[in-house]
Amino acid sequence: MAKAISNRNVLDAKFDIADFSGKWLEAFGKPELRGAWIIYGESGSGKTHFALQLLKYLSGFVNRAAYDTLEQGLSLSFQNAWKDVAMQEVGSRVIVLAKEPITELRERLRKRKSPDVVVIDSITALVGFNRASFMELINEFPDKLFIFVAHEDNNKPYPAIAQHVRKLSEVKIRVEGYKAFITTRFQGNNGEGGADFVIWEQGAQEYWIDKL
Repeated sequence: MAKAISNRNVLDAKFDIADFSGKWLEAFGKPELRGAWIIYGESGSGKTHFALQLLKYLSGFVNRAAYDTLEQGLSLSFQNAWKDVAMQEVGSRVIVLAKEPITELRERLRKRKSPDVVVIDSITALVGFNRASFMELINEFPDKLFIFVAHEDNNKPYPAIAQHVRKLSEVKIRVEGYKAFITTRFQGNNGEGGADFVIWEQGAQEYWIDKL
């Protein structure tokens, strides 16, 4: 049975927040690094590059992080993206899981010193993943952050489970034309959070020049 929480408990509760700064603070505010976030967009929009940039930044706030490349595996394109964001700078703080299914990922996360943040790329490649398995994952590891990457159809995450994940995510990130458009529940009173994030300056300029 779930424990009832008193009015005083709610008011006195303390939360661990990540002290973001610069463009990350402007885009995300100061978030808790737990629960679910989602990144979605069309193929070729910059999703993987942004997910890697984000994971690189988050690795500075946690002991260990992981990128589960379910869709590409350890491929040349993934290696190029890894090099483009200079992921070698984070050393052993970030590990790559090549097409590790959820069952094996959960086994990994039950171990001591397991990753605190996991990027799952992508939901489309998660065979049999549904609402129940999503909630089981989140509930079993309430102190970990899962960042799901999804494709897009008519400006909405694809497939259907991705739309469900979006509804329950604390941070929702839509990527188009090398820009990330961020909706965050961690927006501060000083306007922190919600700013657009440029993933690749030249690519964004070329894409958006005729759309503004």
